[in-house]
Amino acid sequence: MTSNAWNRDLFAKAWHFVTLKHSGQTYGGRLPEQQIEYINHLSSVAMEAMWILGNSTETYHADLFVQCALLHDTLEDTATEYAELQDIFGPEVAAGVLALTKNKTLPDKNQQMLDSLQRIRQQPREVWMVKMADRVTNLYHPPFYWDKNKIAAYRAEAQVIYDHLAEADALMAQRLAEKIEAYQAFL
Repeated sequence: MTSNAWNRDLFAKAWHFVTLKHSGQTYGGRLPEQQIEYINHLSSVAMEAMWILGNSTETYHADLFVQCALLHDTLEDTATEYAELQDIFGPEVAAGVLALTKNKTLPDKNQQMLDSLQRIRQQPREVWMVKMADRVTNLYHPPFYWDKNKIAAYRAEAQVIYDHLAEADALMAQRLAEKIEAYQAFL
């Protein structure tokens, strides 16, 4: 097995940053009374990334992968500016996070997703893998308030992500394919 060690200090720096930036954000759980701290999602995406790093025979830019996994929603869901990410985490991480951020000026969610996927494909494969890991964690279970149509549409969108990004990494793609298949149980 190859070494895919990631720097613990860089992880801690990104972790501290996202805990402050996403402070107070929550999302709906499986049951109406559940409001889950958003940091749970970010740690789940990082966990998926770290599992790949520890179990693959391939070599990755581990720090880029883990930092982008933690930071992937900071531009989209907080008041963080791109320049701030560049200053703190460098241009490569900032560019990866920007590619993972939907362009809200586009008229609909489908166009936003396709645009983001196009920009992701211009980044190193680790950024592609963050997008797949993000969707894997979002496929753990739907929020209690989603109806069957929303669940089906989200599953279909996951397939679009798979179709655009699977070539980046077989192990990550396999994990996403398994989650897409398992999500059928919620329909």
